[in-house]
Amino acid sequence: MATLQERFAELVPQMRNEVGGVLKEKGGNKISDVSVKQAYGGMRGIKGMICDTSVVEPDKGLIIRGYPLLEVKELWPEEIFYLLLTGDKPDDDATQALQLDLAARSYVPDYVWDVLTSMPADSHPMCMLNTAILVMQRESAFKAWYDKGMTKDQYWIPMMEDALRILGVLPGIAAGIYRIRYGKGDPIPYMTNLDWGANYARMLGLPDPTGNFAKLMRLYLNFHCDHEGGNVSANTCHTVGSALSDAFYAVSAGLNGLAGPLHGLANQECLDWILQLMEKFGGVPTAEQMEEFAFETLRSGKVVPGYGHAVLRVTDPRFTGFNEFGHKYLPDDAVFQTVDRVFTVVPKVLEAFSAERVAAGKNPIANFWPNVDAGSGALLYHYGLEEFPYYTVLFSVSRAMGMLSQLIVNRALGTAITRPKSVSTKWIMANA
Repeated sequence: MATLQERFAELVPQMRNEVGGVLKEKGGNKISDVSVKQAYGGMRGIKGMICDTSVVEPDKGLIIRGYPLLEVKELWPEEIFYLLLTGDKPDDDATQALQLDLAARSYVPDYVWDVLTSMPADSHPMCMLNTAILVMQRESAFKAWYDKGMTKDQYWIPMMEDALRILGVLPGIAAGIYRIRYGKGDPIPYMTNLDWGANYARMLGLPDPTGNFAKLMRLYLNFHCDHEGGNVSANTCHTVGSALSDAFYAVSAGLNGLAGPLHGLANQECLDWILQLMEKFGGVPTAEQMEEFAFETLRSGKVVPGYGHAVLRVTDPRFTGFNEFGHKYLPDDAVFQTVDRVFTVVPKVLEAFSAERVAAGKNPIANFWPNVDAGSGALLYHYGLEEFPYYTVLFSVSRAMGMLSQLIVNRALGTAITRPKSVSTKWIMANA
């Protein structure tokens, strides 16, 4: 099989012809109607974007290039990136070529460490990560090519270079931030004979005598790689990139969105709720105690973190995959046992509480099932990663694959600048 760059170059003419045909045949067809409620509600559910790397089906979960997530859970992160871009699972030669390519781009410039070590000691790890990516913008191949002059059909080539450079340095920068921010010692260099996920696990510096933490890191980076185009981070990255901003600007912008409490902070909130539950009852609680605590949380006006999703109406397959990992590698861990038992209790509590809301004339709860964040934090905690504010950085390293693959595809297709039309409240009152 060809290298990633070669395979994508083969696909570009086919992709352009396919989109051109769709526009010619179906360009005038409507794909969505928009209500006033949707316009005020964050455009929830409005079909107004194209994303070919992945889709999220309400009754199935994440599907990557036609593959349901759990069918490709054994792929390593770099293989997932290849799949996101091309629709192909790479063979061993293509995987090794991409690993070597990323390793060759893994050098983190000294000026990045100078910036990170000069930031205030209490800086948030996400602020540090986004700053590090942004400060590397001076290295953008896209900017250099654009300044010299290039044709539009070449845009994807330097964007690919920027994407691979960012992916090459991301594990080292992210792991270095962990070590700097939490006083763990100097950053650990990238090893060219290790895969991308194992390198990240190793560079964090946590003990891993069995290699199981590296297995978890590969799975974590796989599961968080992409979630179609409308989520805050992907949508923000796409919008910034649509202005022909280079990948350093666009990814940094997307990750700023990921840092928000409603997007990327959920797994630490879920773990905190689990630990509060265990502290209250002095260990792994009984089903009755969990039910009591969950009702107490809901009736106080809060939510049970990790349950419910904007799109999904089934158990998130990412939760299922993490739960399977926990049963295989840490079945005796008390925190994991609590998470596992919560899964059998909380959906029933949510269903009962939803009935209470309906009886009181309030809206029902739409989704009783766990999302990815309900279980991932417990696994990280088991392996010694106990600094909750850092968890979103892990998410970011993974989600960068989705954002970058979407940027490359959109450069190849010549996607237009994002510019939706807005209307005023007065216009709605007069015309809707």
